[in-house]
Amino acid sequence: MFDAPADVPPLLVALSLASAALLGVSVAASPTPAPSAGALADTVDAVAAADEPATETHEIRADAVRISRNRIAVRGDGGTAHATLAYGPVVPVREDTALARVLRGEPPSAVFGNRLAFANAAVAASARDPVWRTGADRLTVRRVTWGGVDVTLVGA
Repeated sequence: MFDAPADVPPLLVALSLASAALLGVSVAASPTPAPSAGALADTVDAVAAADEPATETHEIRADAVRISRNRIAVRGDGGTAHATLAYGPVVPVREDTALARVLRGEPPSAVFGNRLAFANAAVAASARDPVWRTGADRLTVRRVTWGGVDVTLVGA
């Protein structure tokens, strides 16, 4: 009289499997949070506000990054996030340019013939429309001063 019906054990197994499947679906369907641009902006601001020339790098945890004169944006599976720079404007640097060599550590005097060429390159880089850069794993920020030209270079 107190025996369990014969179909209870298979029913419990089926309910357990269904519960596990629903849990898996709910975890997989939860939205991925948007990446944060705040830490990157803080790194840029720290270098730009420094009293002396300085260089910093910061890991990028996003699929793409876009650097403009006054903002940084990051994009990932969870969406897009933006941060405004407190100490701008900065000079966004693209790869394969003379400014990229300076960003990586070469002195501007070794890359440019004179200060005017350096200043013109910075102005031209600042005037370009920002683009999304994919595959970048590090943001590099370098504040450079050369003969009255004082710029903060930012690249990824």
